[in-house]
Amino acid sequence: MTDPGGTPALVVFACVRNAGRSQIAAALFNAVADPAVARAISAGTAPGRHVHPEVITVMEELGIDLAATRPRLLTPELADGASHLITMGCGDACPYIPGAVRADWPLPDPQGRSRDEVRAVRDDIGRHVAALVAANGWARPAAQSSTT
Repeated sequence: MTDPGGTPALVVFACVRNAGRSQIAAALFNAVADPAVARAISAGTAPGRHVHPEVITVMEELGIDLAATRPRLLTPELADGASHLITMGCGDACPYIPGAVRADWPLPDPQGRSRDEVRAVRDDIGRHVAALVAANGWARPAAQSSTT
């Protein structure tokens, strides 16, 4: 839940380029989690120049617009205070965040894949996100969910 000072929990999703998996995860997380208790950001260890076009397309199918989103570098300052670090393919390049629960979701990179393959990656990430949100009691009230 929130920390003792009432600040929402911070979940950091990280991958290498911050142009696919971590962008999907953060967007889906923020669509289903109650922002009063948890929020997500995404970043990469070697950020790309833009979010992959195939990712933008399949997220638009859910009403989530990532077209103006830009990849960013995962820095200690950005991750400061994170309660969770979820990595997706950055291996040893992902930093240690003191006090954060760390998990790795071994998911394929959507770059260059067909729309159906990218949808499958998106949906797999969605299942992981839903389980994380449910396990921590971070769900947005059903009437407020931005993906319904």
